[in-house]
Amino acid sequence: MKTFSLRKEDAKHDWYIVDASDKILGRLATKIADRIRGKDKPSFTPHTDGGDYVVVINAEKIKVTGKKFDDKKYYTHSLYPGGLKARAFKDIIKNKPEYVLEEAVKGMLPKNKLGKKIFKKLKVYKDDIHPHESQEPKVWEPII
Repeated sequence: MKTFSLRKEDAKHDWYIVDASDKILGRLATKIADRIRGKDKPSFTPHTDGGDYVVVINAEKIKVTGKKFDDKKYYTHSLYPGGLKARAFKDIIKNKPEYVLEEAVKGMLPKNKLGKKIFKKLKVYKDDIHPHESQEPKVWEPII
């Protein structure tokens, strides 16, 4: 019996839509990362992009547990001395709520060319208006 290996020509990419209202950030991000990478499919192959597209709506209504709303920080560095910048979760969720979910999912993907390609299949919008109606996304309620 031979081991099955998915080829990129044979991969089928579906479109799913998720409502992030009142969902926990980390738990939702793990389910999305698995879906866009294709780990939930029996044809999963680590070196091939076999996942689906995911459209997330209502990102501004996402929740975090504990004191993370006040205490969680996001760090960036300019690679110059003294170039470390820290931004609070509550400020980011107010100004650019898509960033929070994108960073959570990006951290769960491979750190290589394939990971960058897979990440492009995630579309996050702060409210329920999105331009992907023509793809006819299926409603997906991840079990969290």
